[in-house]
Amino acid sequence: MGWMYLGIICAVCAVCCAIGFKKFVWFLSIGYGFAIIGGGITVLIFALANGWANGAILLLILQTLLFIAYGARLSGFLLFRELKNKAYQKTLNEDAGGAKKMPVFVLATIWIMVSVLYTAQVSPVFYRYYNVGVGTKAAHDWIVPIVGMVISLCGLLLETVADKQKSAQKKENPKMVATKGLYKIVRCPNYFGEILFWTGVLVSGLTALNGVGQWIVAILAWVSIVYIMFNGAQRLEKRQNERYGNDPVYQAYVQKTPIILPLVPIYHLNKQK
Repeated sequence: MGWMYLGIICAVCAVCCAIGFKKFVWFLSIGYGFAIIGGGITVLIFALANGWANGAILLLILQTLLFIAYGARLSGFLLFRELKNKAYQKTLNEDAGGAKKMPVFVLATIWIMVSVLYTAQVSPVFYRYYNVGVGTKAAHDWIVPIVGMVISLCGLLLETVADKQKSAQKKENPKMVATKGLYKIVRCPNYFGEILFWTGVLVSGLTALNGVGQWIVAILAWVSIVYIMFNGAQRLEKRQNERYGNDPVYQAYVQKTPIILPLVPIYHLNKQK
């Protein structure tokens, strides 16, 4: 399982997301992006230092760059939005249960849990190189990891475009949710992009995972992300219903636009009145 290496990756993720001790939600937002960058770079260092990437160094570098791009975009976007957008700061506080300070032991528990989750999220890539390095898998294949990276790249681009479209539409009409562009296809395209990115990471490791333990770690991480995204979409829908629920234009939009998965007719995650 490579527990020693996973432990070091987890420690790096913990250091990178420790910013959450300043503000709880940063464990799950800004610190999240930092942790993925740190975890990805740590996998790169291990693979190069131990010779696990022989014959696949380019593959390893490309995957690391994807993690860096993902984390930089996420943390940079969220940090800018929080510092500049007062309404977003209020939303974050509401999602976190207000600005009330949490006990240190609660913060520490959350910190440990998210650090483990972030480690599990990058584990499919770690195992691709670790398993070859220790001889439990044959030489690196290229097709599956490239397919996975293409899926991840599509997810990253989708999130980037969705965030830009939403910002532009909110400037144009701050009293209505975004309904144009990607938002015509699905109401939470950024959440769908997140699921797509981590689906790509999982796919990239499918032909390298070895043993029940590795499969459990990789799949649990993916399931956790999917759950978190659906939960986030549910909370967003609740807030939007409270704010725009009496607007007939909003009601017409949500009745015909899937909430998180394009072309899948799931329109609501909250009970409708």
